[in-house]
Amino acid sequence: MALLLFGCSSGNQPPSANYIKLAGETMGTTYHVTYSDGQQRDFQAGIDSLLRIVNLEVSTYIEQSTISRFNQADSAFNLSYDPRTQEAGGYPNRHFLANYFKAREVYEASEGYFDPTIMPLVNYWGFGYTPKKMVEAVDSTAIDSLTEFVGFGKVSLAVRGGDSLLLKAAPGVQLDFSALAKGYGVDAVAQLLAARGVQHYMVEIGGEVVARGQSPRGEDWKIGINVPREDAGREDIQTAVPLHNQALATSGNYRNFYEVNGAKYSHTISPFTGFPERSTLLSASVFAPDCMTADAYATAFMAMGLDKAAELAGRLPGIEGYFLYNAEDGTLGVRYTDGLRPLFEKERDKQ
Repeated sequence: MALLLFGCSSGNQPPSANYIKLAGETMGTTYHVTYSDGQQRDFQAGIDSLLRIVNLEVSTYIEQSTISRFNQADSAFNLSYDPRTQEAGGYPNRHFLANYFKAREVYEASEGYFDPTIMPLVNYWGFGYTPKKMVEAVDSTAIDSLTEFVGFGKVSLAVRGGDSLLLKAAPGVQLDFSALAKGYGVDAVAQLLAARGVQHYMVEIGGEVVARGQSPRGEDWKIGINVPREDAGREDIQTAVPLHNQALATSGNYRNFYEVNGAKYSHTISPFTGFPERSTLLSASVFAPDCMTADAYATAFMAMGLDKAAELAGRLPGIEGYFLYNAEDGTLGVRYTDGLRPLFEKERDKQ
């Protein structure tokens, strides 16, 4: 979901004159980076190079990426050697593996609602890497056959002869990291800046954000969460919140969908039914220490629906959730976890 970035009230430190703004394209969307650097260094080339390497491992839209080659494999895929993505001081396919292990973690915590093996169904419904095509006549038999390939238990890691192998239970099993890859990209760029001594920065890719230190006005960065309505513009903001050394990601169904014969099909697919998820939940915004975690849980919460999502968010350490939903009276309902109560009460008192 697109998030708008706001400046905060004025302050003295750090001086806004030291801030640099960069922008570019990646992962089928755009990125924006703002950071303070007394040396006025330009990190654009390094950021673009890093994001290209990440995409070479996790993008299903690149035919020879690591994830695409795994999806094309019949059984075992060797992760131990890949000269195209090997980085100095790193290990082969480290970006792919970081996404894999986080996906496994969220899959288990969400009891399967977050499932990266849903790729065959995402393609069937026209939201994947295959040519975009609306489903005009739903074939339940085809959906049932595709669900046979869904389930993260059908993918496993094994070590044989010193090689790390990623195994699949059947040739049709595929992975899709699109629900957390943008968040990972945000974290990767943030780590690049931090490694170069940058303390004050904001990194955003496709609406997923991490912020550290202070904004150009000397206070916390302020992030806007969109109104989750189909007719709302990208500048229509439901609420704006300060983000202090934290990440924020939002997922929703109100923009990425299509309609056929009066039926709406969204990009959030249930791994249990094989059909696009339908619920009153319009968007889920997740606050977390890192953006990959926030991104993954935002998707998981949309698949779970309001009540299950709010319950899980309330008991996950370091995670807070802000949910917008259709109330019974037709109005826009707001619900958030207890950890966000002081934040929103403070913002309300300012109004």
